[in-house]
Parts: sequence; structure tokens; C-alpha cells
Amino acid sequence: MRLLHTADWHLGRTLEGRSRLEEQEQFLRELCEIVREEQVDVVLMAGDVFDTVNPPAAAEQLFYEYMAKMTKDRGCQIVIIAGNHDNPDRLSASGPLASLHGITIIGYPTIQPVELDVPKSGERLKVAGLPYPSESRLKELLTESFSEETLRDAYDIRIEKLFDELCKGFDSSTVNVAMSHIYVAGGRETDSERPIQVGGAYTVTADALPSNVQYTALGHLHRPQSIKRAEGIAKYSGSPLSYSFSEAGQTKSVTLIDAKPGEAASTKEVYLSSGKPLVRWKAEQGLEQVYRWLEEKKDEHAWIDLEVHLKDTLSMEQIHKLRNAHEGFIHIRPVFEDVEVQQSERRMSDLPIDELFTRFYERQTNGGTPDEETVKLFMELVDPNEGGA
Repeated sequence: MRLLHTADWHLGRTLEGRSRLEEQEQFLRELCEIVREEQVDVVLMAGDVFDTVNPPAAAEQLFYEYMAKMTKDRGCQIVIIAGNHDNPDRLSASGPLASLHGITIIGYPTIQPVELDVPKSGERLKVAGLPYPSESRLKELLTESFSEETLRDAYDIRIEKLFDELCKGFDSSTVNVAMSHIYVAGGRETDSERPIQVGGAYTVTADALPSNVQYTALGHLHRPQSIKRAEGIAKYSGSPLSYSFSEAGQTKSVTLIDAKPGEAASTKEVYLSSGKPLVRWKAEQGLEQVYRWLEEKKDEHAWIDLEVHLKDTLSMEQIHKLRNAHEGFIHIRPVFEDVEVQQSERRMSDLPIDELFTRFYERQTNGGTPDEETVKLFMELVDPNEGGA
């Protein structure tokens, strides 16, 4: 049978207020074409269908529309698990209706695997699907200790046991795969993955992943990558679009898996063409260099993070001229010669803790600014005496 692994769609996500719905629809349309052309039997969606627990109606409509299109002739089935960005109740609410279309949605962690018959191959597929397993969604307190190391060890053991339960009935008579939305130690992150753990507490080792499966489909990390392990294949498919400039230059893809009962699986990457690329421009020669690139129609259909080196401040007229010349400018960051020298001399560790928090907040929220109450609350957490009596 042929499976397709994808994850981290983040439907409804914006880029500094710019809608990405049109690009996300391009991806879903491309995904439907891949499923048809590659004759995919089952799509494995490893979490983060949506970007927030309360997604916009247009994003939900897009999801339902294309899931129906993908399974219209019932030649393809879909298994979906909830990621940390998804509302497990809201995502799985449509489960009874979705199942009529060959779509299985798992909101909360369970010990029951999904079992599907694949008529085209005459084989049976078993999926150990483990949605994002936080303590709250597991409805468990793993340890009363505040030690990060203790929590990490307890979490690793718990995830391994969950997989053991999910996979205990697996044998060589079926195709067996695992799927989870989880952070496996050693995976490479990007800025667009909002943290799911405090430090490294909510991580697992590769050894916690099941060994009696032919493939493990992972979600959460946006960079496509394989996880090194002693046996079996475990991969992050990555996100279908670049969601932060830290992903500039990444090639996005989905993974095809060919598997037969009792045999090792083989995989192939199918590269995606949907969406606008995210690129960084560093104009060390100033505005004239930027205007020259614009005349050359460089990165005409891209989102751009522009760093332009200047001696004088940009006027509003110059900023409007740039934005009118290319609608893809997301950031226009002037770098002044004297400021650049000062910044290179001032180490980040010398910044006050509240300024470090503000910068961190801005990065994690794609440019948002924390209000005074949020900063005050953070300072009280860092130092209880900071907030006064």
C-alpha cells in the first residue's frame, strides 16, 4: 500500500498580518493532485491542522472542503491527529460525520490503534496514533518534582509506555505505522515552532518511539528531517509552507511511504511548489541596491525581510515607495553605521531582563508587543520581590 505523510499545515496562520489562506489553499490543491497522481491509499496528517485553538471560519471551511475532495471517490482515506495548536475537542467534533468519508480524527491520546482496510492492495493498516501528549491532555501529573530532568525522564517513560500499549497487537500480517505530534530530542527547530516545552522537559528520546512499526510519522518541527535510530524509519515531514524567515531557503515536501506486511518500508520525498518563498535581502549598498533589485524583479513573488544599510533615517515617502514597488515586504529594517557598531559591541547578555523578555515575546508572536501587565507578571515570576508587596 502507499501512504503519504504530512503535518503542520497551520491553516489560518498569518505573516505579520498578511493572510496566507490563498497559499494554504494552493497547497491543499497540490496535495489532492499528489494523492491522485501517486495513487495514495492513506494520508497520515501528524497534527497542527490549524494554527490556533479557535481558527477563523475561512480556515475551517478550507479544511473541510479539501478533505471532502481528497476522499470523494473513497480511493483515499485520511488519519488525522491533533497537534499542540489544535483544539482536540473542536477538531474531533466532526469525527462521526468525517468517518463516513473515510476520515479518522483523533483528538486526545488513546491506547486504541486505528485499523483500516485498504481495498486496492487487499491489506490491512494499523496506525498507532498519538496526538500531542501534554500532561493536561493526558490528564496525568507525571511527577510532582519541579526538576526539568525528572520531568523529562518521566515524560519519556510515559510516552514509551503509551506506544507500547498502542502497538502491542502489531504483527507481520499487517502494515504497521506510528504517528505523533511530539518533540524528539535531536530534531532541528525553527523560529516558527512556538515552544511546547519548558526548556527541554517535554521531549522524548528516539528510543521512546516504537520499534515494531515500519514507519513513524512525526509532526511539530517545520524542517523536513529524519530521526536517527537503531531500527525503523522515523521522519518529520515538515510544514508545507515556510512560516518564519528562519525557514528561508527551505525546500518543503511531503513523504510517500510504500509498505507491505512484514517488509521494510521505502520512502520518497515529493517536493512542493505551493506558496510564496520567504527570502532575506541584505542591502549593504543602501537603497540604490534595493531599487536595482526591484528593477530586476528579484524575488518578484516572495515575502521579503529587508535589511538596508543607511546613513540617514528612511522617510515615510521612501518607505511607501518601497512598499508600493513590492507588496511582499514584511520587514524593512534600516541599519545605521554608528548603530551597527554599537550593537556589535553590546552583548545580548548585557541587556536588562525585561528587554530580553520583550524581544523574546516579539519573536514568538511575529512582532507583537507585550503590555505592561504582561511584563510585570513576567518580572514577578523571575523575582517575586520585583512586583512589590
